[in-house]
Amino acid sequence: MSLRLYDSATRSVRPFEPLEPGKVGIYLCGATVQGAPHVGHMRASIAFDVLVRWLRRTGLDVTLVRNVTDIDDKILARSAEAGCPWWAWAYRFEQEFTAAYDALGVQRPTYEPRATGHVTEMVELMEQLTERGHAYRGTEGNVYFDVRSLPEYGSLTRQALENMTVSDDNDIEPDKRDPRDFALWKAPKPGEPATASWPTPFGRGRPGWHLECSAMSRRYLGETFDIHGGGIDLRFPHHENEQAQSHAAGLGFARYWVHNAWVTTGGEKMSKSLGNSLVVSEVLGRTDPAVLRYALGTVHYRSTVEFSDVTLAEAAGSWERFTGFVTRSVERVGEVPAEEVAAQGPAQLPPAFVEAMDDDLNISAALAVVHEHLRAGNTALAERDDVTTRGAQLQVRAMLDVLGLDPLAAPWRAAGGGDGTAEHAALDTLVTAVLRERDAARAAKDWARADALRDRLAEAGVVVEDSAGGARWHVKGTD
Repeated sequence: MSLRLYDSATRSVRPFEPLEPGKVGIYLCGATVQGAPHVGHMRASIAFDVLVRWLRRTGLDVTLVRNVTDIDDKILARSAEAGCPWWAWAYRFEQEFTAAYDALGVQRPTYEPRATGHVTEMVELMEQLTERGHAYRGTEGNVYFDVRSLPEYGSLTRQALENMTVSDDNDIEPDKRDPRDFALWKAPKPGEPATASWPTPFGRGRPGWHLECSAMSRRYLGETFDIHGGGIDLRFPHHENEQAQSHAAGLGFARYWVHNAWVTTGGEKMSKSLGNSLVVSEVLGRTDPAVLRYALGTVHYRSTVEFSDVTLAEAAGSWERFTGFVTRSVERVGEVPAEEVAAQGPAQLPPAFVEAMDDDLNISAALAVVHEHLRAGNTALAERDDVTTRGAQLQVRAMLDVLGLDPLAAPWRAAGGGDGTAEHAALDTLVTAVLRERDAARAAKDWARADALRDRLAEAGVVVEDSAGGARWHVKGTD
């Protein structure tokens, strides 16, 4: 292969060589489903969607595992505040994440395991770590990783142990040998529901945040796999601790670490704690989903995306140019079949585009090639050169498809001249998910929750009308 990727562990761009020829295994840290997805959450999913699309375009068989953390302290706390079962709370927001991924054209992973479905694998890993002297029992139900037992601890982020802060959700438990030791298994806290813990040889409890990913990556990708991905903010403590417990258990674990930068608003990282998060469903109430994907996915994955109205306006302008050319070329020479577009591999695509994608996914350089062919296509249209026009449509769409932005591919097809609108299709997916939640709240006679969901849609410009046949909706001003 000629692909080169920046490996966060070595801090260098390395030639990518799959562990098994022709196949690639990727583990991507997915959502902790404590609340609705915001724009910042979508950055990693889109960045790795582009990577997977490119790997598959080069002929590789890619297995992508993206986990769901469906139990943790915040999920338990927020569900308790809402008076909702923790598992129902987690599932509701898992559905919202799925709807957001779909709306933004993110391909489904090969598998999306939940933490709560892999307790057996976690117990097995804890037993191995205990036997090897890398883990110890605290009070009943608590199991900790002994960071001093592993000389390489800190190697991923290149930190000396004495310089590290407390790494386990800032918890300083009295049964820890060292405050930097992190929890593998956590005993139930007073007031937590009994359903939020499992019986194990170590006592009743629930998973620590880091243990689940080591257990699930091993289960589905093997003891050693190609790429571990996630946001750069996960490098410490999460990824450092994942690597430590996996290596301590004798696993090869990830051969490459690939991290994407975050999304900022006003120069600050987008997060719920800063109060500047933008919920995806609300953004899509006023923004074409393809434009949002363009804004988030056409900046190099290791560069920060500054999210603003200006960013969206620039993305909208570029998207309009692409869809305009594709629409006009289809009217002139017909639509190039999707099968022909998909068949354009590295040998058929423009060499400069291939070189840019192989250079650590250099999206800016790749887009420059797309624009070059777009200009040539528009010139051919003006000159009524049908052969060149068709060739330009094929090349432009094939390159955009690598970025998940072919205007004639789902879910953008309607924006390229089909029936209906892509915006409506994407919005319908998200609104339907919210209406299902509202129906469930009404069935439970949780009128406050039902009203809050309706108000949330109204704020986004979505009008809900109840009828004997169920709830109907439309965007305000379109009735």
